[in-house]
Amino acid sequence: MSHFATPFDFSSTALDVLANVDLHGKRAIVTGGGAGIGLETTRALALAGASVTIAARRLSAVERVVDELRSATGNTSIEARHLDLSDLRSVNTFATSWEGSLDILVNNAGIMATPELEKTPQGFELQFGTNFLGHFALTLWLHRALASGQGSRVVSLSSSGHMFSPVIFDDLNFDFIPYTPFGAYGQSKTANALLAVGATRRWQDDGILANAVNPGAIATGLQKHTGGLRTPVERRKTPEQGASTSALLAASPLLDSVGGLYFEDCNPSPRVARRPTDFSGGVADYALDVANAERLWDVSLKLIG
Repeated sequence: MSHFATPFDFSSTALDVLANVDLHGKRAIVTGGGAGIGLETTRALALAGASVTIAARRLSAVERVVDELRSATGNTSIEARHLDLSDLRSVNTFATSWEGSLDILVNNAGIMATPELEKTPQGFELQFGTNFLGHFALTLWLHRALASGQGSRVVSLSSSGHMFSPVIFDDLNFDFIPYTPFGAYGQSKTANALLAVGATRRWQDDGILANAVNPGAIATGLQKHTGGLRTPVERRKTPEQGASTSALLAASPLLDSVGGLYFEDCNPSPRVARRPTDFSGGVADYALDVANAERLWDVSLKLIG
């Protein structure tokens, strides 16, 4: 599996990846699908014929995007629904109101490096609660819908920022460890990678496969404030390029039997023993470790009650 490769690379766009893919009859959810790489993921899925639901916290802003996408793609099966990933009550409302099957779930939305320690309404550190735990609950509570699909896919957005921290199981909410914006961000993105490992291990017999993605450094609202993430200029992508790996994992037939991996530039990432000083690529062993994935899954089940 580690030697798996695709014909796509750093320069590929989401439209390139799905150019010959027919998604008519498929249903997809993209969290944060109204802006940045989420928007370009939504666009590519819609152009391939999928019915796409954008899950977003600010519906007023996304409704205009939905109208523009319908016009640009000729696909009228695009909608927006409210979802606040930081609040498990909102996640539960979204998941329980979903009817029918689900073929593609792209856990794309996220926040980055919040300056001060903040907590979710349920008391979790904000980045862990939003980036990971909200998506974990969403994925879990949509399991039945995903299992009803034919070869369903889950895409979990990680980041090279996962190299700032493993999951700190003994202090997830920074009650003892001094809070640092990128330490908390790193923990949440490591957790997102482990979600793909855990979901694939549990659900592949249900026809569900999950993979994690590092979209790369992109000129979006999130990436404008990268702090310690120093990426060479030549390694920065357009949003269309940044969405390519998400689109690949969501819908390419090349991934029909591939799960539990971490991808960047449309291919599996090599494992690295230490963090590259320029964040040039790779995935830390702890972000794909099966024992870590199992522990995180069990802990998360208890956290969401």
